[in-house]
Amino acid sequence: MAAQAVENVAVSALRSVVLRVRQAAERSGRNPGQVRLVAVSKTKPISLIRQVYDAGHRRFGENYVQEILEKAPQLPEDMEWHFIGHLQSNKVKSLLAGVPNLALVEGVDNEKLANHLDQAVSNLGRNPLKVLVQVNTSGEESKSGVDPSGCVELAKHVKLQCPNLVLSGLMTIGMRDYTSTPENFRMLSKYRTEVCKELGMAEENFELSMGMSGDFEQAIEMGSTNVRVGSTIFGPREYPKKQPN
Repeated sequence: MAAQAVENVAVSALRSVVLRVRQAAERSGRNPGQVRLVAVSKTKPISLIRQVYDAGHRRFGENYVQEILEKAPQLPEDMEWHFIGHLQSNKVKSLLAGVPNLALVEGVDNEKLANHLDQAVSNLGRNPLKVLVQVNTSGEESKSGVDPSGCVELAKHVKLQCPNLVLSGLMTIGMRDYTSTPENFRMLSKYRTEVCKELGMAEENFELSMGMSGDFEQAIEMGSTNVRVGSTIFGPREYPKKQPN
């Protein structure tokens, strides 16, 4: 009964977040359909994810390769999985082979990783994989992401040298205390303009993945097309032990 109550809370929270996303999109002058909500389910059990799925949500995100490899085969194939955060090159093959419905890797932060992803997609005969270049807009050493000064060159490498990848946009994580989040978001938007100009791509078709539980409405109002919301939907995360990458 207690577990069922938690699941009902998650479904209710999902509906609240969907409404807030829609309202923020409208405040930004956009159609709500232009903003994607990814429910980040790390550390959460299959039963809870399934409840959110049964409520109609299809886009989910995970941060650890081992977790997504365990969860994805136990859940419906029409779920759209996003891998978010730092991905080690030596985990690329197992991730792509084990999650056929992986739709997007949010976190390409160096050429080596891009090359490994490109080669793995080719070797596995998968359709081209959408990726986002992660930019460390806050300058925090604890965060992954290419230094802003290298953003354009990395994006160019993915676009021109990785035929099995689809460069779909940029991603960032704002400051933990959110005090300088607007600056982080403005910086990402600026680099989108630079990347699109360099590569001759249309900005309106180039994603900005920014905004999490604490700041997703502000992110949407500043142009985000993809928000990653975990604890506001699923509740506080529980870490019983150190998670593998």
